Amino acid sequence: MEGGSKRAGSAHLPACHFANAVGVGAGLGVPGSGAELSAFLHPPNGSLSGRSSSKMASSFYGVLFVVGLCAAICCVPPSNSPRGGCPRPSSTKSTPASQVSSNNANFAFRLYRRLLAESPGQNVIFSPVSISTSLAMLSLGARSATKTQVLESLGFNITVISEASIHRGFQDLLLSLQVSSSDLGLRMGSTLFISQDLQLQAPFLADLRRLYETTVFPMDFSDSVVAQQRINSYVKRETRGKVVDVVHDLDPLTTMVLVNHIFFKAKWTQPFNPADTNTSCPFLVGGQTPVRVPMMQQVEMFGFGVDPELNCSVLQMRYKGDAVAFFILPAKGRMRQLEAALSARRLKKWSRSLPSRWVHVFVPRFSISASYDLETILPKLGIHNAFNKNADFSGITKRHSLQVSKATHKAVLDVSEEGTEAVAATSTKLTVRSKDGPSYVFLLDRPFLMAIISKATDAILFLGKVENPTQP
Repeated sequence: MEGGSKRAGSAHLPACHFANAVGVGAGLGVPGSGAELSAFLHPPNGSLSGRSSSKMASSFYGVLFVVGLCAAICCVPPSNSPRGGCPRPSSTKSTPASQVSSNNANFAFRLYRRLLAESPGQNVIFSPVSISTSLAMLSLGARSATKTQVLESLGFNITVISEASIHRGFQDLLLSLQVSSSDLGLRMGSTLFISQDLQLQAPFLADLRRLYETTVFPMDFSDSVVAQQRINSYVKRETRGKVVDVVHDLDPLTTMVLVNHIFFKAKWTQPFNPADTNTSCPFLVGGQTPVRVPMMQQVEMFGFGVDPELNCSVLQMRYKGDAVAFFILPAKGRMRQLEAALSARRLKKWSRSLPSRWVHVFVPRFSISASYDLETILPKLGIHNAFNKNADFSGITKRHSLQVSKATHKAVLDVSEEGTEAVAATSTKLTVRSKDGPSYVFLLDRPFLMAIISKATDAILFLGKVENPTQP
């Protein structure tokens, strides 16, 4: 990164539902705030005896996967306690977790571009680590081309890295993401709801428990309304209310639902002072249409610079603990160029080369959300067989044929000044200024990108685009 500017201006086969919900807000594990990956299995239409294969040589079942992610960003005045979170290893760059994150980061940007194409002009927010972990769990039961497509789409060259190494990497990643302190909370978990009539392969269940620490609960799916309520209540409770009703229209012939959730709660290392927030500042939606937004501001030392190749300004703000946020603002008219060039290598370059500078920062206070039907998007990334009659999930059960018919991702992102600890914080932040004032201004008054990264593993926890901060 070089210099900076003075102003820096996405027979019938059974349906399988994949639902992913991501929430970033003021609170860890807010019910309903998360990414859910669930899988439901059911026999083909007209096959009411699908739960028992005695009358059928082969029954087709649908698998619903739901992934849940919740992140909370608390922008509060500092307390008298020392800055920083719980002790963390100084570097885990050579761990299996970091290797998985590196291979998987480009999947995140490929998926971002597909989501962007599906919803032009809209806010984009999703959890790459939540979706990829869910797909990795699904691959445990996949075989032949179905397995290959999932793993290769996640960015792994299976001729170079073994499947066992991939799953050990995800296992290490999950362990690295279990953080809890007064300043930073980061937790990831999985739950499997299964019909008592479904006979799963023992190795599949064992691997889910051993590698992904999955909890298994029995479920009666014959009453789909009650089953749906139970699953949605679980998601809501695990995400503390941020993500609700992630599962819709649950088929009564469903036999399995797999839920994965990740939660993130953090405070800025240099928090904003609510007293400095301007409650009505202009923000140009699409770079043209003005809307009024509350604008937080402060003058501090941040990682900041201009990428001359992509013609964008990049601000790095740290959280207490082991996470950072990147705010990326392209020059006017250069958003498409920026989005087309996003890559894991570029993000790593920013992370390592941004110099610390005095910057007057203006960040809107906002809450955005998004929902996506991934069953129409993932095939465009190379995952075809999982969603059609060629699906091979014989590693899950050999008695029935399975395919994924529905995949939904729901995400919520809240960036505000008041977090769960805000009401107890009474001190005010004293802004330190250089003699001549800040040399740089970073003003987010038009569409920008945001990424939240785990520093220990380089995992992308959240990735999004704020097109309109007033659009919930």
